[in-house]
Amino acid sequence: MTAPSTWSASAMALPLFNFRGGNIMTILVTGGAGYIGSHTCVELLNAGYDVVIIDNLYNSNQKAVDRIEEITGKKVKFYPDDMMDRAAVKRVFDENKIDAVIHFAGLKAVGESVHKPIEYYRTNIGSTLNLTDEMRAHGCKNIIFSSSATVYGDPAEIPITENCPKGTCTNPYGWTKWMQEQILTDIHTADPEWNVILLRYFNPIGAHPTALLGELPNGVPQNLIPYLTQTAIGIREKLSVFGDDYDTPDGSCIRDFINVVDLAKAHVIAIRRILEKTQKEKVEVFNIGTGRGVSVLELINGFEKATGVKLNYQIVGRRAGDIEKVWANPDFANQELGWKAVETLEDTLRSAWNWQLKLRERGIQ
Repeated sequence: MTAPSTWSASAMALPLFNFRGGNIMTILVTGGAGYIGSHTCVELLNAGYDVVIIDNLYNSNQKAVDRIEEITGKKVKFYPDDMMDRAAVKRVFDENKIDAVIHFAGLKAVGESVHKPIEYYRTNIGSTLNLTDEMRAHGCKNIIFSSSATVYGDPAEIPITENCPKGTCTNPYGWTKWMQEQILTDIHTADPEWNVILLRYFNPIGAHPTALLGELPNGVPQNLIPYLTQTAIGIREKLSVFGDDYDTPDGSCIRDFINVVDLAKAHVIAIRRILEKTQKEKVEVFNIGTGRGVSVLELINGFEKATGVKLNYQIVGRRAGDIEKVWANPDFANQELGWKAVETLEDTLRSAWNWQLKLRERGIQ
């Protein structure tokens, strides 16, 4: 596989070493064995941070931790624990001097959340409360939160800026992100020593250019790309496109699909911003997207063009909780963070397919 040229010459200059009183700074990554979390751990390690992961492996695999170490040549401290286990979270902080936290852990499927609201509210909000309580107890008040464009609901403006009001969410997943943002904002209001960055991102896709990391959900995929690639390789019979009667050029939903490595790099820049105390506000919000809206049918056509593989798909009825069209205006993140999505959609889709092929080669799928 040939890595995209932007991989070796990133537009974002990341620090090589990060020290606290002569010691390398340590970042706790909750959900760090998951899809976005694992890619972020790679970027953190490459930027010179130490990384501690807590992940209950509900929708991930411990092999991801091994792959992180293989890619970076660095060791990671891993706790296979549930964030809902308060004692386990306490143990992580007792045993490590954590300088900052990136919080990914939680349930994350829009469609599933409509059918399992209790599980989503209990897990996503409960884990955040356990985490922040232990952070407070251990004097760690720096957090990057993995939020989502779902907090905008049916957005008041397209493309979406950070000034777009948070809306009425259309699914429990979105409401949990909405509420977690409010919890973190209220924590800062009560104690201004807290530093919070809320990264609202859109639709991460793709895989690491080494094909050693990618999206590997347990069971039937809830997200589009792993279902698409599993269909392409013959694991799934057919890909369902939910609706072709939306008010969009081809009738299918429009989303802002962002390369997962680009997204991971945004987290490293945000961590540096907090630790170097260069925030303009103690609670900051950034939209992390490409600024380009792509329809589901356009994405399918793009995959077929990038890989030469024809997909078996069918149009079905609309899915509960889906928004018609959503994409970002990333200007604020581009200017204020010095971050920009640089990978092309074609390269990103090709990376997802290479990941699926590598899984087949390893006998995993």
